[in-house]
Amino acid sequence: MSTPDDGPRWPTEKLNALRLGQPLTIEVPASGPRRRAFVTICPVTTPADRQARHEGWKRADHAREYRLTHWDYDADQIDGFDYDIGAVLVQGTTVTGEAELTVMLQAWNLRPDQFLYPWQTDDPT
Repeated sequence: MSTPDDGPRWPTEKLNALRLGQPLTIEVPASGPRRRAFVTICPVTTPADRQARHEGWKRADHAREYRLTHWDYDADQIDGFDYDIGAVLVQGTTVTGEAELTVMLQAWNLRPDQFLYPWQTDDPT
């Protein structure tokens, strides 16, 4: 999902999910055998988001901040309560806005159309 003039594009439903504060994730190659790794995009919650939730709705934000994290997990721990035992934070950053998010994903060699909702993956977070 890209065009030569403006780079990778987000699938509409995934971009809307991010704008509404829904995290997205993807499984990526792990550091070795018996390891599993995931990159997660987690929209940063603001006081305005908390107020909207309190009022029973979700606030869309085109300029919100996003926290990107790349975790590498022990595959034997991933299904349990202690999934963080042996976990390693490979890299993490915070970006502001959708354009900066897309640029950072390109730097990490990821495409927007690869991301899934967390419940569609085995990401333990």
